[in-house]
Amino acid sequence: MEVKVRQISKTSLLLCAELALGVMTGFLYVATPFRPDWVEAVSGWDPDQHKGSVEWMVVMALLACTLALLDRFRS
Repeated sequence: MEVKVRQISKTSLLLCAELALGVMTGFLYVATPFRPDWVEAVSGWDPDQHKGSVEWMVVMALLACTLALLDRFRS
């Protein structure tokens, strides 16, 4: 009896990683208006004294990454 092992290519692993990163950054973009101090909650570091401006800068960078990853995913 022969057992076939499915080999996962580097391309499919990269695709899964890009998709996971895109989903995660998209989630943070959606969650930030509801929890604008998530950086303080996650890291304990308070760079903007609970104003949320650092989070919005991070989220805008993440949104750019999300859009770039989705564009790459579609192509």
